[in-house]
Amino acid sequence: MPALPVYIASDVHLGSAPPETEPAFLSWLDHCGSHASRLIINGDLFDFWFEYRSAIPRGHTRVLGALAELVDSGVPVLLMGGNHDWWGGSFLRDEIGVEFHQDPVTLDLLGRKVFLAHGDGVGGGDLGYKILRLILRGRLTRLAFRWLHPDVGAWVARRVSHTEERSGEPLEKQLARTRFLENWAKGHLESNPELYLVALGHTHIPVLQEVFPGRYYLNSGDWLVNRSYGVVEAERPPKLLTWEGVS
Repeated sequence: MPALPVYIASDVHLGSAPPETEPAFLSWLDHCGSHASRLIINGDLFDFWFEYRSAIPRGHTRVLGALAELVDSGVPVLLMGGNHDWWGGSFLRDEIGVEFHQDPVTLDLLGRKVFLAHGDGVGGGDLGYKILRLILRGRLTRLAFRWLHPDVGAWVARRVSHTEERSGEPLEKQLARTRFLENWAKGHLESNPELYLVALGHTHIPVLQEVFPGRYYLNSGDWLVNRSYGVVEAERPPKLLTWEGVS
């Protein structure tokens, strides 16, 4: 019997997504439980996530519980830290049971190599963002943020998020970033001929391209607008689908 496929989603942005997004995402997670051998959430599951020593952000308990149920049922869940939820840690790993990564990783999925990254900060250019990214992820910044009251930290995160700007027609900067990541993925596949697939997120625009014969670039899009996800199968090309289940 062929192995069940791997499901990949990204950019759900729980906390800033429309209210109907979370029930739809929960129904998709339930679907994954019976149709996927593995689940990958490629960054920005949450619009804000920061683990204090004795507190975590309030909300989305049902999603966290659904992820824990998937893990307990034998469906591994890999969560990639995105530019909104990179600051995950021991709660997600130890309490929920997910495999949490903060840096790009190359995986073996169903016998083929897949490069996985959220997509922010890859490639050249965008120096200003990369400097800010280094500062925000630095040890001293994280220690300082930890001293803020969680309510204050969440308020600061909401002020700088700008996720609402990405809930309509794509902005030009999104389209430009999409083109950049497509070109970067093509170069990465060309430089690494052992790779079957480069899987990214971040742009909120779903893309599936056969860059070279039998080798692909997948951007799983988002759940703010598209409710899109990728499916990687053992003996078939990857697919890019839209969830139309109960919301």
